[in-house]
Amino acid sequence: MAAVEVEISMSVDGFITGPDIDQDPAGLGRGGEILHAWFRQDPDGPRLLDDALFATSGAVITSRKVYDGMAGWGEDGFYRMPVFVLTHRPHDVVVRGETTFTFITEGIEAAIAQARAAAGGKKVHIMGGASVIQQALRAGLADSLHLHVAPVVLGAGTRLFDNLTGPIELERTEVVESQFATHLRYRVVK
Repeated sequence: MAAVEVEISMSVDGFITGPDIDQDPAGLGRGGEILHAWFRQDPDGPRLLDDALFATSGAVITSRKVYDGMAGWGEDGFYRMPVFVLTHRPHDVVVRGETTFTFITEGIEAAIAQARAAAGGKKVHIMGGASVIQQALRAGLADSLHLHVAPVVLGAGTRLFDNLTGPIELERTEVVESQFATHLRYRVVK
């Protein structure tokens, strides 16, 4: 069965967006772009699109809010694999280049089941937003958590770990230091 990995950037104080998210067309909130500086500027740090991550990935899960905020990731859809968009609003399948976006209204369990089937034995990555990640963690469906912690305290925004119902035990498996983030990998203890 395909492993389900959460992959997300966050501030030291636990925010995955800055404040005023509704006023930012990209959905990052005021100051939120700094959370992704490691991705854009750090030649020595882990790369989101490097072979180590995407070569082992077969599907992605995200939220409708992230999909809309990123405008479907442009003409090519960015991911070049199946993407499952968790939403309350039905929508037809969208194909952009090699990326197919399927909109799932039946909940996180259905999204993960469909993503696992589409992944063909490769990993499934949950790449936000916070609500989707929280749902996967609450349901016990995430196998690992990969946090890219930016050296900033935002003070407000969207918290990653709100709305969880109990403790989730993690085992640290890797720490990578870089100029723009500390990259932490955890296995979810089940």
